[in-house]
Amino acid sequence: MSGGDQHYYFGSGDHVTMHGGSGNVGIDKRVTPAQELPPAVQEALRELLVLARDLRAQVPPVSADALDTALPALRVESDVPPQERHRALLAVAGIAATAGTLGTPIVEVINKILELMGAK
Repeated sequence: MSGGDQHYYFGSGDHVTMHGGSGNVGIDKRVTPAQELPPAVQEALRELLVLARDLRAQVPPVSADALDTALPALRVESDVPPQERHRALLAVAGIAATAGTLGTPIVEVINKILELMGAK
């Protein structure tokens, strides 16, 4: 080490280089809890999950697989970033739109959720 530089490697993958100073504390890894969804959004998501499960049984296997991928992010208790939930909503809406009248109620609920979340 030269110039007072100190190098630290923590087994978790963190690598820290400190260039002098005193009173250094370390790494601040704040974890912020997920914001709770408003009750109206929670209710609409629950409704969507019921409708999507019904739709899943009536679409081709490829579409069913895509629903399986999207639905976990739409569960009320899922701790996912808003952009991931939004992506999942759009994926389900796309599948529902191809299902004709069977998918119409799903598209309506998704539009309601997007509006409630301020994404529309």
